Amino acid sequence: MALAYDYPLLGVFWSMLELFILIAWIMVVFGVLADVFRSDDLSGWAKAGWVLLVIILPIFGVLIYLIARGHKVSEHANATISRQDAAYMSYINRGR
Repeated sequence: MALAYDYPLLGVFWSMLELFILIAWIMVVFGVLADVFRSDDLSGWAKAGWVLLVIILPIFGVLIYLIARGHKVSEHANATISRQDAAYMSYINRGR
C-alpha cells in the first residue's frame, strides 16, 4: 500500500517513456554500427574510425554519420531488401 504513494501513476508513465526512448536509442546505435560494417566502400580504418566515434561520442557520432552518409544507409537497406526478395523468389520458383 505504501508503494502507491511513493510511485505515482505519472511516474510510471514517465518511466515507460524513458524506457521506450532508451530502447529506440539502442536500436539506432546498432543500426548505424550495422550499416558501418555493411559498407563495402569504407576501408577498415574508416570503419574503425566510425565505430570509435559512435562509441566515444554517441549522440554526435550518430548525428555526424547520418549527415555524412545518410544516403548510403538507404542504399544499403534497399540492396539488402532486393537480395532478400530475389532469394525468396528463387526459393518459390524452385518449388514449382
